[in-house]
Amino acid sequence: MPTVFDEFTWRGVVYDATEGFAELVAKERVTAYIGFDPTASSLHVGSLLPVMALARLQRFGHAPIAIVGGGTGMIGDPSGKSQERVLLSAEQIEHNLAGIRRQLERFLEFEPRGDARAARIVNNADWLGRIGLLEFLRDAGKHFTVNAMLQKESVNRRLESEEGISFTEFSYLLLQAYDFLQLFDRFECVAQLGGSDQWGNITAGIDLIRKLRGKKAHGLVMPLVTTASGVKFGKTEAGTIWLDPERTSPFRFYQFWLNTDDRDVGRYLRYFTFLDEAAITDLERTLQAAPERREAQRVLAREVTALVHGAEHVGRAEHASTMLFEEDVASLAVDDVLAVFADVPSTELSRSDFGSDGFALVELLARVRLAPSKSEARRLVQSGGVYVNNRRAADPQARLTLDQAIGGQLFVLRKGARQNHLVRLT
Repeated sequence: MPTVFDEFTWRGVVYDATEGFAELVAKERVTAYIGFDPTASSLHVGSLLPVMALARLQRFGHAPIAIVGGGTGMIGDPSGKSQERVLLSAEQIEHNLAGIRRQLERFLEFEPRGDARAARIVNNADWLGRIGLLEFLRDAGKHFTVNAMLQKESVNRRLESEEGISFTEFSYLLLQAYDFLQLFDRFECVAQLGGSDQWGNITAGIDLIRKLRGKKAHGLVMPLVTTASGVKFGKTEAGTIWLDPERTSPFRFYQFWLNTDDRDVGRYLRYFTFLDEAAITDLERTLQAAPERREAQRVLAREVTALVHGAEHVGRAEHASTMLFEEDVASLAVDDVLAVFADVPSTELSRSDFGSDGFALVELLARVRLAPSKSEARRLVQSGGVYVNNRRAADPQARLTLDQAIGGQLFVLRKGARQNHLVRLT
């Protein structure tokens, strides 16, 4: 019978693992954890691989723990960072913790109580905030040599940089090791997962448990996700892709996945969906046979958006995508239109400017500078180069009225094939 390690393996998410990890998860139910950084009130798509790892553990009968680092978040992990982090206040961290908890609850089952598989969310401030410095140095610090800490990749890289590393961040490895010890004691947690840049921190915790408890703990690290073109995953020209719909709208979230490069889509289907191997292989065959259909990208966008935002938002995003370049754009919800055209220039006009007989189209084109003058605007309309709400404008004498606005609030003007401008009515 396949194990969760088998699942991780065929999905390509095992970068490295301690000896015996595969055998452990094959023969018994284990409790395992992953830590999440509370530097923002939302996770982003870069967090999805570890979130999915916890969800897969639970589906195979294991008990996942998500640590939201209210304690370590006040220090900052130097792993993968070239500069010292800005330290957050306790109030900021508490606000961020609440947002992250809500998002994790979409992926993990926390009920019923007493279920051996039930997930937990814990805040390491519960123990790090109470331990005294001398106690910490005695119980944890004396078990690590500075020589060994200096050899950790995350520390070594920072030592070679101009910024260097502060004692605050240098201590992070000890804090994360102490987290693992606390989870081992409190919940019999015997495994920690993370990105490949976390290997040094994870093995430090394994060493601490061995030295203080005489027990064996385990770790597994996953590859850091990049695109085929070498761009950091989740970074776009418009910025980070967040899981919070207030930061990244469900439509833009859906579009992010829909625009996945053909070279990446098979890997992302394995990483970020629950589709089985046969289904993903079929999609890869379809991609090879008919890449123009982008069927694999559509399934990827549909599956991930449903996981993060729900099926309702998938339907809205697919409808908006279909209508985007069709004449029925006027039937879209205002929020969807704003999401579609979030990055195009816009102009605000007062409703009173439209009066009772509307606003002359050629004058509007000149006002928003889609045309340098009214005469040029008239020529553009006559040549068929102007669209209002994706409908070609044919009459240079046309006037736009308030009842033609999308949701009574917006006009989408387009010059030629690509030059869009959004008019917002106030």
